[in-house]
Amino acid sequence: MAVNVNDKIKKLRPAQRKKIEARAAELIAEEMSLRELRRARKLTQVRVAKTLGITQDSVSRLEKRSDVLLSTLRKTIKAMGGDLSLIAEFPDRPPVVLTGIAEEYPAPKPTGRKHMSAHA
Repeated sequence: MAVNVNDKIKKLRPAQRKKIEARAAELIAEEMSLRELRRARKLTQVRVAKTLGITQDSVSRLEKRSDVLLSTLRKTIKAMGGDLSLIAEFPDRPPVVLTGIAEEYPAPKPTGRKHMSAHA
């Protein structure tokens, strides 16, 4: 016989149920669309558009896209008051924060050449 998760939750003690609901809310909060993030920040499309220097319609279209340039995403997150970080996750090592990709002004890359001093 199939087990209904709601029936299982109803059988839990109130403290257990509250703990599970709190953790579920945390997990849901960890993953949001741009629209959900903007709403969670209590911002309107008009306000974000004004900060970005674009139209409200452009913000609406941006929120519906599934493929966005990192520079556009960074600017949008910045307009909401945040900063964008990229993290690469692998099964065999701890997460790695990627640098120089989503930054407005990435640090210059070393050229690998040694500069000769002009001493006469």
